[in-house]
Amino acid sequence: MLRTDMLRKGGVKRGTVVSALGLTQILAWGSSYYLPAALAPSIAADRGWPLAWVVGGLSIGLFVAGLVSPRMGRAVQRRGGRSVLAFSSILMASGLVFLAAAQNLAMLYGAWIVIGAGMGIGLYDAAYATLGRLYGGEARRAITVLTLFGGFASTACWPLSTYLDGALGWRGACLVYAALHLGLALPIHAWLIPPPPPLAALTPPSGGAEPRADGDRWRRRVVVLLGVILTLAAAITTVMSVHILGVLRSRGIDANAAVAIGMLIGPAQVGARLVEMMLSRHHHPIWTLVASVTLMAVGLAALALAAPLVGAAIVIYAAGVGIESIARGIVPLALFGAGGYAPLMGRLAMPILLTQAVAPPLAAQVLTDSGSSPILLGLAGVAAVNVALGVALYGLCRPAMRGSTST
Repeated sequence: MLRTDMLRKGGVKRGTVVSALGLTQILAWGSSYYLPAALAPSIAADRGWPLAWVVGGLSIGLFVAGLVSPRMGRAVQRRGGRSVLAFSSILMASGLVFLAAAQNLAMLYGAWIVIGAGMGIGLYDAAYATLGRLYGGEARRAITVLTLFGGFASTACWPLSTYLDGALGWRGACLVYAALHLGLALPIHAWLIPPPPPLAALTPPSGGAEPRADGDRWRRRVVVLLGVILTLAAAITTVMSVHILGVLRSRGIDANAAVAIGMLIGPAQVGARLVEMMLSRHHHPIWTLVASVTLMAVGLAALALAAPLVGAAIVIYAAGVGIESIARGIVPLALFGAGGYAPLMGRLAMPILLTQAVAPPLAAQVLTDSGSSPILLGLAGVAAVNVALGVALYGLCRPAMRGSTST
């Protein structure tokens, strides 16, 4: 009640905050993570640079994002998300202006360093941390709704980027996105994200207390195990998102059919998130994590074993990916409460982002040298390991889950 009253005094309703963050998340993802898919071919053709080197800018950006993410968590904990997210808009706008001005690869990579810093303090983990800092143990539904917005980032921004590239060129597209960050995202972050309540108002969710006397050791074990699960899941999803069309084509599926199958991923993710939102009050968030890694493993196993219903396998896999993004935000909140949630999200984000930076180039080399079979078998194996780790995490956390179905 204290938290709700304090935030009402700020004059911004929770639905408005979540919708505002959802809009800026679509822009942030679309102008960073999803940007090379639409603009990299034009950049490479215009400048005469190898496409792989142009796409490599994103890996640099993700690497930088991983390095800065722990500082993001600590900053959100101290000051709330308003100033952190506002600064991310400035960084992304600056990086996109530098990218538009790039005359050589060094300038392009320098631009991605700036964009990467903005990604580290402006993507999902920063938004999750902001919501956790604002709403504490009541943030679960807000985080789930936010992922529904994020699921439309590629759907909205890939066509927009392609249109802007055709109308204004790739440099003009970057400048338009920079203007949107300054003219839209920055005011939203500055004016619609309320200041956080005092840290003393952060109350742990029911059932989230540490279950044994050796609480510190239990917490470290859970954090490490959770971090490994989320990092392995990120490696899988990043490799698949970058190479899914190549994997499908290498299995004899023609280009048009591969694109059509790939288009199932977005709706499957959003559909799974809607189901999770409807059922969330009936189960502890850790079950969302276990379900996500299980669905990913089943879908990848079906692809690796050349099951005839490729579309069904992709839908199952994508459903797991969809609710994994929810689990990433709500499981730490449910297990450890809101008091140290923002710094924990920053620490968990670091290995995830670093893995996302290095996994696609390594997978590309394997795909070039050996084809899709080793990739799919390897990813299915990693996913199976993740299922075992998820079950182990459930066993470790069962005492903390007693009497709690939701946060």
